[in-house]
Amino acid sequence: MKPAVETLPQTPVVAKDAYHLRIQPTRGWSALRLGEVWEYRELLYFLTWRDIKVRYKQTVLGAAWAILQPFFTMVVFSLFFGRLADIPSDGVPYPIFSYTALVPWTFFAYGLTQSSNSLVVSANMIKKIYFPRLIVPVASVLSGVVDFALAFLVLLGMMLVFGVLPTAKIILLPYLLLLALITSLGVGLWLSALNVQFRDIRYTIPFLTQFWMFCTPIAYPSSLIQNDTLRLLYGINPMTGVVEGFRWALLNTDTAPGPMLVLSSVVAVLLLVSGILVFRRLEKTFADVV
Repeated sequence: MKPAVETLPQTPVVAKDAYHLRIQPTRGWSALRLGEVWEYRELLYFLTWRDIKVRYKQTVLGAAWAILQPFFTMVVFSLFFGRLADIPSDGVPYPIFSYTALVPWTFFAYGLTQSSNSLVVSANMIKKIYFPRLIVPVASVLSGVVDFALAFLVLLGMMLVFGVLPTAKIILLPYLLLLALITSLGVGLWLSALNVQFRDIRYTIPFLTQFWMFCTPIAYPSSLIQNDTLRLLYGINPMTGVVEGFRWALLNTDTAPGPMLVLSSVVAVLLLVSGILVFRRLEKTFADVV
């Protein structure tokens, strides 16, 4: 009697390179590959939450800093520009006139500063693991939304104190906030990519932010510029449309952004697209240089 022969299950034939993933740098101007950011959306969430927690870790006042910074800036502007210089404020009290502009501006300036230094700060992570590097500056900008929300609540309280009621124009605020975010991210991508290559870029960021603030109608109204052509050119600064849009939507001022907002939106989109292109162009050298 022949012994039973045990038949072993046959293993399927697998292609040699079926489970191999090759990561190699791109050449030239590569595709944007924004789909990768969506695939790593959980990492984007955790990096954003990390930036929020790190900012207020071991601080005495905590999230109150998000309110104190624009509030005390408003006090200084009200004293020197509102009282001493007697700058007009489009028919509304100067304190709320300036604070309404400082709320989106602080959000923009914070995102610009943090995103510009984000790659250098995250150098250890960039050297060790692979993930879309675009996530790092995006998370830095998104973390400022919490500060914006806190400062905006104070703005609503000031509107009640001064007896200013919002109108139906307030529905444009999400678009204006998105425009500020796009502008901050677009410039932040430019500076973050260049900051990896040239470390003195970070020393120019405070000067750039301060210069940009005085080129934006925060302490003064854009109505001081009477020439329509100059007003249109003034709209090349994307934050001009954002600031004037906030005042128009919340305070019901007469300076409707109009064509200025359209021009600001176009410039903001161009900054974002060009920033992503330059970022992707230099991305392949980040791990080696940073």
